[in-house]
Amino acid sequence: MTAVYYEGEGRFTLGAGELIPPGPGEVRLDVAFCGVCGTDLHIAQGHMDHRVSVPQVIGHEMSGTVAEVGAGVDDYAVGDNIVVRPLDTRGETAADKGVSHICRDLKFLGIDTPGAFQSSWTVPAFTLHRLPPSVDLRRAALVEPLAVACHDVRRGEVAAGNSVVVIGGGPIGLLVGLVARERGASVTVSEVSPFRRELATELGLEAVDPTSAELTAAILARTDAAGADVVFEVSGSAAGADVMTQLACIRGTIVIVAIYPDPQPVRLFDFFWKELRMIGARVYEPVDYEEAISLLAADTLPVDRLVTAVEPLERLPSIFATPGGDAQAMKTLIDCRR
Repeated sequence: MTAVYYEGEGRFTLGAGELIPPGPGEVRLDVAFCGVCGTDLHIAQGHMDHRVSVPQVIGHEMSGTVAEVGAGVDDYAVGDNIVVRPLDTRGETAADKGVSHICRDLKFLGIDTPGAFQSSWTVPAFTLHRLPPSVDLRRAALVEPLAVACHDVRRGEVAAGNSVVVIGGGPIGLLVGLVARERGASVTVSEVSPFRRELATELGLEAVDPTSAELTAAILARTDAAGADVVFEVSGSAAGADVMTQLACIRGTIVIVAIYPDPQPVRLFDFFWKELRMIGARVYEPVDYEEAISLLAADTLPVDRLVTAVEPLERLPSIFATPGGDAQAMKTLIDCRR
């Protein structure tokens, strides 16, 4: 068993993993692949030390195989290919109103508890989703971020014929664009990075550079002066928060996907003048995971193009050694099988 441990800001070590037998209601998994995401990079920079217990294995965008089942687990068997929806909702109370994925005592596997950058991982069985035979384990490591996008698009109630703007063309932004397009929407991605704009174009999405063009004018030109039906703010930038209301049409919807740790100015007059609505979108629910798996099984989204590299587990400490990650990388998968 091998694992990579976060040791504190900027420090990761490769070491022996721990094979933890599953207790009642738990399963032990052989981890196949695990994606490196923006949250992992924030952890690597020490920004989440208030939640992560050092030393700790992190990582949550995983795929794998059931290796051992605990007492009372009847829905899964050894050898089943699965993904983990990394939310431990056992702290939910009546005050949470049945919205388990954002309950107040939610534990995120790979942040609040040990994660998947290891050969063997023991988790609650209720977090599992079974994979169909048509979805291989490498591609299945994209289910978690794709489920985020499915949740965002569902919260935005995107429908066929809608015009959609995605502010921010990182992995989640591009996946939001692809899922919205799958729903029949026309999609424009606003992104400052030439690399990400080029990738968006390769994926069949319209892309615009907000630093070289007047973004509002560009969107109005694309929508017959109406504005976008749904705007997704995924950039987490002050500029994104400022422009999002200007891009939306009358009675349009703004979906806040990015995490803003600090207050941001917002053009409240636009909400009054155009009767806008703004909603939040946080992680995912089981239905979003099932939709993501179905989309991968249907093979209608060009998600493989998002995978920049596949690296062995022992390379993970050096990957995290680059502050903020590689600007030319979209999604790096870690092969945890050796």
